[in-house]
Amino acid sequence: MSSVQLVVGRIGRAHGIKGEVTVEVRTDEPELRLGPGAVLATDPAGVGPLTIETGRVHSGRLLLRFAGVGDRTAAEALRNTLLIAEVDPDETPEDPEEFYDHQLMDLDVVTVDGTVVGRIAEISHLPSQDLLIVERPDGSEVMIPFVGEIVTEIDLEEQRAVVDPPRGLLDSAEAEVASSRDADESGEQGSGAGADAGADAGQDAGQGSARGEGDV
Repeated sequence: MSSVQLVVGRIGRAHGIKGEVTVEVRTDEPELRLGPGAVLATDPAGVGPLTIETGRVHSGRLLLRFAGVGDRTAAEALRNTLLIAEVDPDETPEDPEEFYDHQLMDLDVVTVDGTVVGRIAEISHLPSQDLLIVERPDGSEVMIPFVGEIVTEIDLEEQRAVVDPPRGLLDSAEAEVASSRDADESGEQGSGAGADAGADAGQDAGQGSARGEGDV
């Protein structure tokens, strides 16, 4: 069976003058995927393959040096290159709560009450979080943050992902209606509170409040 390609990092800017680069890590197994000796494919393909020569962490960032990249100019030329590892399709992450992209692709997505949302068409890896790009039955797409509070279950045997989306995530019109409703309710509560305050103030003034609150 052919291997699967996983994006495990993105090269950032050059660091220093000896060919090191910063790397945005996109794998939960950096020691395995981004260790010295690892040979990585690249996107664009013409840049690679790249062999990791050294690696270290500096100020919270991973710094890598690749074989044949010996100065800042060569390192800067690699900027924004994606680093890709070849993985056996039967391999799974050590953490049972983690998944490789190829495991998630084409999973059916349903809500906790069984409503069909669509199927996972793409996984987008952002610096802040991962997103599931879900293609809906009508051909439109919706982006679902891949966080435990929203994606409550991944069932690889049943080939489905169960989501519990906050109001408005799947339907922007619903979000607008909800926002308008909340604003109306807030306005009504504010009007009621003002009327009550005015009534209380009038009553206190008529009684000659001893606490001096009639003017408030």
